[in-house]
Amino acid sequence: MGQTSIEKILARTSGKDVVRPGDIAVCRPDIVVQADLFLAMAGAWHRPKKVFDPDRIVQIFDHAIPAPTIKDASGMVEARRFAKQFGLKQVFDIGAHGISHVIVAEHGLARPGELLVCSDSHTCASGAFNCAGRGIGLSDLLQALTKGLVWYPVSPTIRYEFKGSLPPVVSGKDVFFHIAHTYGAHTNTSLEFGGPGLKALDMSARRTIATMCAEVGAEFALFESDEITSDYLKSRSERPVTPANPDKDADYLDVRSVDLGDVEPYVILPHSVPKNGVRLSVFDKNIVINQAFVGSCANGQIEDLRVVAKILQGRKVARDVRFIITPGSQAIYLQAAREGLLTTLVEAGAVVTNATCGACYGGHMGLVGPGEVCITASTRNFKGRMGSAEADIYMGSPATVAASAVTGIITDPRKVMPLNA
Repeated sequence: MGQTSIEKILARTSGKDVVRPGDIAVCRPDIVVQADLFLAMAGAWHRPKKVFDPDRIVQIFDHAIPAPTIKDASGMVEARRFAKQFGLKQVFDIGAHGISHVIVAEHGLARPGELLVCSDSHTCASGAFNCAGRGIGLSDLLQALTKGLVWYPVSPTIRYEFKGSLPPVVSGKDVFFHIAHTYGAHTNTSLEFGGPGLKALDMSARRTIATMCAEVGAEFALFESDEITSDYLKSRSERPVTPANPDKDADYLDVRSVDLGDVEPYVILPHSVPKNGVRLSVFDKNIVINQAFVGSCANGQIEDLRVVAKILQGRKVARDVRFIITPGSQAIYLQAAREGLLTTLVEAGAVVTNATCGACYGGHMGLVGPGEVCITASTRNFKGRMGSAEADIYMGSPATVAASAVTGIITDPRKVMPLNA
């Protein structure tokens, strides 16, 4: 019996020929990522006397940049001390920063067939590159940093076979919403994505889908490695890679087919994601919004900003709506400036912020107040996620959020963007 993608990676990194669901894999990660929030939360106890390999540790400042509180600033002081003490070479401090999963992608640190660990729950974003990524707890991260070891229970895998291609205006976010609404939670399972339709999903769409898999409780979420993967990494990583694509006789808990041509724009209702979506073509509620947000590790990519700018071109953000847009990294911010996107966004009345996790996790630069309604193209919508627990958070694609920002109510983007756009 063959192995799935994730089983191959867990077997290699644990020094075994084969692992099966039910096993415990004690693995040596290829890359360990440490974010600023980890050090701010860890406090004084985080004073390791060694690290397992400074060349395989990456430090990224992302959640609270620039520091909005003294606690955050203190954590960054500790992070900089830590980096200097152990001679870390891959440090992305203010000015070279961005959301950790975006930085990892931009710099080719998530590679096919490898294992990447980080304390952030959306580390599954690396799965877009056929790289096994999963968020771990603070004590587990400390062990990974110092001993180069991390453990996982091996879970059964559900495979999604894509076919066809996406209709105009429909995005990777809508693909994820379709899966989450149709099949619900995927707790204690890993997800694998492949099939003939994979070639119709660009890397931006794959990154969004992989990132969002945390919201259905998946352990790991891996795309097969193909030509799109290699083309993306070609200028970003010189190290040879060995993709972990599944064997033809791999054993799956279930194999499900998704026709991309049948996917429509969705809205996800408050305050959860699984089994909580509505196709916008049948969404008949007149939901007035106070805030719209596009950003986060799921949708702060340059492709997302281009879609938003296309919808905002020649239009204005609706009165009484705050439209906040956060690029995923400094590089994306700069690219948006070069393409003139920032001019379009600001002229329309949107606010473009520094690259950070910011509003997505309710940290700074865009919290919502009691009784307010926000539609977001970020990662999560539970009560209190983006500010007050008395606020309602709806979720949509960047196109849906932009369309809603200009109309003032939750809107199907196909009503404001020509289908041939």
